[in-house]
Amino acid sequence: MTTIAIIGLGTMGLGLAQVYAAAGFPVIATDAHAPTRDTALARLSETLAPRVASGKLTPQARDAILANLTITRDLTALAPATLAIEAIVEKLDAKQSLFRDLETLLAPDAILATNTSSLSVASIAAGLEHPDRCLGLHFFNPAQVMKLVELIPHATTSPTALARARKITEAAGKTVIDAPDRPGFIVNRCARPYYGEALAMLDEGRTASDIDAAMLAAGYRLGPFQLIDLIGADINLAATESLHAAMGHHPRYHPFLPLRQQVELGRLGRKSGEGFLFPNDPGTAPHDAAAIALRIEATLVNEAAWLLSEGGTTPQGIDTAMKLGLNFPRGPFEMLALHGAPKIRAKLAALEAATALKGRYLPAPYLETA
Repeated sequence: MTTIAIIGLGTMGLGLAQVYAAAGFPVIATDAHAPTRDTALARLSETLAPRVASGKLTPQARDAILANLTITRDLTALAPATLAIEAIVEKLDAKQSLFRDLETLLAPDAILATNTSSLSVASIAAGLEHPDRCLGLHFFNPAQVMKLVELIPHATTSPTALARARKITEAAGKTVIDAPDRPGFIVNRCARPYYGEALAMLDEGRTASDIDAAMLAAGYRLGPFQLIDLIGADINLAATESLHAAMGHHPRYHPFLPLRQQVELGRLGRKSGEGFLFPNDPGTAPHDAAAIALRIEATLVNEAAWLLSEGGTTPQGIDTAMKLGLNFPRGPFEMLALHGAPKIRAKLAALEAATALKGRYLPAPYLETA
């Protein structure tokens, strides 16, 4: 029987434990913080309780999930694991240290997977005696609900390790998409224009209501400012700044002033009680809603095409990841097929001619031949 180890029992780690335990895998989990570790089973039981109450999960199935999860204080208890996934603090040295410890405890062919959303998998693997066993398994929050998992190799990851990690995670009910070890992987990288271009238009004088209403009219479940308000403007700014730095401060990832001001004013969205739109909803779509949607979708297409040019993924993989990871109605390459490459190129050219951020809208090579 394949045994899963989970290290870190915060919201994400406990969600990972639930995913694999619910699929029937024995799960051994730990956390360095005793209160987090000691309350894990009770917190999981509380998470499952509404599903039992609604009839979506039988009491017997709940008990089976809980029985599949063993909590330990000792890393050595993780030794039987075939696949170990860390969900600890996003600090490179902490992840490297943990993996060095696990490398001495687990079987030689056991997989060391990181759930990092912001660090290089290659950097995490650096210093391991056998870096070929290390890879990324990036789940989305809440892990027990979101279907998407990005599978990220670094340059020397073993194909066997990748195949085994994929098989185990697909058996747990997830859709696993190959992603490159590049900043933001697929979803967090390709999502930036959805927010960034909306902020660019806001900076130009358009209203958040008009922009969000245009995207809702185009089939999106939430507009960009509704999403920022949901996630938190501070979280969005941190992600934007991180990717901006990781990508050499390229103007495609420019952090626009309205987002900084929102954070400075403490208008973070739902968690502060006031955001770009929250507590209000967008109004009626403006007369030029289609033009607003085209502008945002052209930049989404271009970012996806730039990522594609860097290797490690496919148009189909990017489309699937964006639809599952963000609930987009269509992926970037489906947007390209919908609008046509000439229309996308023309929109990018017009934006580039008008912007002070020269180079922001230069088309990816893929679009020149599409």
